[in-house]
Amino acid sequence: ASDFARTSVDLIQKGASQNVYQSAAKKLQVPADTVQKALEGVMHLLVECAKLSISEMDFHDSIMTLGFSEALIAALQQVYVEHREQLRTWLSQMAMGVPAYRDMEWRLDVQVASRAMRNQVEPSVLLKLLTSDDKTHIMQTDPSTLLHLASTLEDALKEIKTSHFRRAARILK
Repeated sequence: ASDFARTSVDLIQKGASQNVYQSAAKKLQVPADTVQKALEGVMHLLVECAKLSISEMDFHDSIMTLGFSEALIAALQQVYVEHREQLRTWLSQMAMGVPAYRDMEWRLDVQVASRAMRNQVEPSVLLKLLTSDDKTHIMQTDPSTLLHLASTLEDALKEIKTSHFRRAARILK
């Protein structure tokens, strides 16, 4: 069981290969498909627990509910504790570098008249968005478009809180 968990850690780092599944299947005298599913299950367990920074005790309690033997639980827990920080490092290296919001400045500009149209008011909003990768994005829009954008973002935030979204997010992970 310990070797199986260590193989899962190696596969997380180096990537999966059919040769590994085939050789493990020959040693265990089981179908390669069964070995592949078992290794992927252990990899998923280790990655998700490392992603959530689950403590040693929480890890033990979580896998105890799966009905594993005490020896298997101890082996998985030992491998998890030994490789938790390494797994977190790999996960952070593999994370996509999508810039995050850091700061925003805005200004409302209003043109009250021009030579062609003396009594027409044209408001516009100038946005300066700063992101975590130290880039500045400047955008200009009219107030009605900005209100529509804000409304759409609020609807998206409400949607994230629904059970349907959480169920879909679990499936996609």
